[in-house]
Amino acid sequence: MLEKRVELEGLKVVEIEKCKSDIKKMRDEMAARNTRTNCPCKYSFLDENKKLIPQRDVPSYPKYMLSQETIEALRKPSFDVWLWEPNEMLSCLEHMYHDLGLVKDFNINPITLKRWLLCIHDNYRNNPFHNFRHCFCVTQMMYSMISLCSLQVKLSQIDILMLMTASVCHDLDHPGYNNTYQINARTELAVRYNDISPLENHHCAVAFQILAQPECNIFSNIDQEPFKKIRQGIITLILATDMARHAEILESFKEILDNFDYSNEGHVTQLKMVLIKCCDISNEVRPIEVAEPWVDCLLEEYFMQSDREKSEGLPVAPFMDRDKVTKPTAQIGFLKFVLIPMFETIAKLFPEVEEVLLQPLWESRDRYEELKQIEDAMKELQKKKNESLATEGR
Repeated sequence: MLEKRVELEGLKVVEIEKCKSDIKKMRDEMAARNTRTNCPCKYSFLDENKKLIPQRDVPSYPKYMLSQETIEALRKPSFDVWLWEPNEMLSCLEHMYHDLGLVKDFNINPITLKRWLLCIHDNYRNNPFHNFRHCFCVTQMMYSMISLCSLQVKLSQIDILMLMTASVCHDLDHPGYNNTYQINARTELAVRYNDISPLENHHCAVAFQILAQPECNIFSNIDQEPFKKIRQGIITLILATDMARHAEILESFKEILDNFDYSNEGHVTQLKMVLIKCCDISNEVRPIEVAEPWVDCLLEEYFMQSDREKSEGLPVAPFMDRDKVTKPTAQIGFLKFVLIPMFETIAKLFPEVEEVLLQPLWESRDRYEELKQIEDAMKELQKKKNESLATEGR
């Protein structure tokens, strides 16, 4: 008994030391952000093997028993992603892989699946927006679209595996500063990937570095040829999330829409690219109380970047500038010219999307337009008040 107690106390000491180390790293990173002098994404991306091996092993990741209510809610776009702790989100992701039959069909070791998910969690940074909760959000939306559009009937299990795994991995090790910053600041990533989708290429590389660890390789029981196909498919999908390619990808999909053929591999690849794009930017599809906090998170990340760009003398995008953008102005253009046209396009192939996913987008657009009218009226009132005061002063 004494030996057991000593052993347990020893484990506690190790855990405490790790917590101290994590706190120190977090403090250093916060200090770097506050001083705006040392960009965490400018050099040292993913120190060799820093996080590729899980920081915790499986026993410390408890399996939450999901209630029937949670299991049913998980299949719906209205699922509230803010209610869950990281370990609960990990359990939900684990459930999705089991529920879709991926664990059984691809002979995935359940313990390896747990380790892989832990490692994925540890390789998302604590950014305001591009963090592990965003990863969960995108994957949960993909899972609900697979259910809503009956994709398991229309696509192969390999396609479903690609869609889910690309969703989980699509923003790994995101630094919180976008491709424009990477290219303009000439960061290590931009140099490494020749200014071509540097972040998305990095997300892919980190994803397959994690899978290269035997203890995290959920594809270890898949033969060489199917693995090559899965790897290429995941890379194609993650690279499709670069918004610089949005118009090109959507136009290509529109061209094949009238004669869409599920037996045509090229058609299916283009559909999968549009599906992951829809899920990646789908926050406004969710109920207002779930969607709105994401806008605040995104603006916080944008403002962090624009502040840095100003301090480094780099170009600043107007939609990221805290002096020029408001929540309504940020959302109206994005809803009208990006989100709604894309979901209207996908609704032509899946009419069931209209009521569940498009209706909330139309309502969101109308709400933000009303808010903008109020905002404009307030500005006009303030302007008249200032003019009146100036006149009285003269």
